[in-house]
Amino acid sequence: MSAIDDPIEPTSPEGRTAWKKSAVVAVPAVLAVGVLATLMSQGALAASFAVSGTNFKMSSGHLVSAGLSSYVQVDRSGDGAKHAVSLLALKDVRLSDICQSTRIDTPIGTVVFRLTAGGDAGTVTAGSLTIDGDSLSGDSNFGAAQIGRDAGTLDAVPGVKGPAGTFGMQVKDVDVTKVHSSAWSAMGGDFRLKGMSISLRKDGKECY
Repeated sequence: MSAIDDPIEPTSPEGRTAWKKSAVVAVPAVLAVGVLATLMSQGALAASFAVSGTNFKMSSGHLVSAGLSSYVQVDRSGDGAKHAVSLLALKDVRLSDICQSTRIDTPIGTVVFRLTAGGDAGTVTAGSLTIDGDSLSGDSNFGAAQIGRDAGTLDAVPGVKGPAGTFGMQVKDVDVTKVHSSAWSAMGGDFRLKGMSISLRKDGKECY
């Protein structure tokens, strides 16, 4: 993990339950979708949209958040295809180095879109962050966790609730390292992407 100017500190150093390869780890890398996230925060995109037919890879060295809510839903792409995802919403997020990448077919061949931020430039922050992920891994420490809570009663992240009577989960004080994930969409607000860099190359490397 790249060094950062203001190291991320856990939000609650005591009373944690350590979990590995937990579903929460989809969260951090989503922030790497900086362009989309910035448009969302400025109101340039609607909060509900059809996803593209391509998911993207994400990675981050370290994430902390004051709270997380999660439930399962289905995203639809423009061609009508459906994608089961785990919606993960966080508040007051801080991350170290982040990366987002995806392969895109073009008339001149397949190219890799890659966005990075953080690292030596400093910590990346977001006031709110929501991603729809389908694959995740990492090492996590949680504070108080409620698994199996009715999704319609979630309150860890203001304004984020699922369908009443369905499976939900929420966590206070999230700390995740070594994040690898893939997702179909990301949106949020109040993003601060320090040292953001975007590249588009035929021989580009993905985040992992």
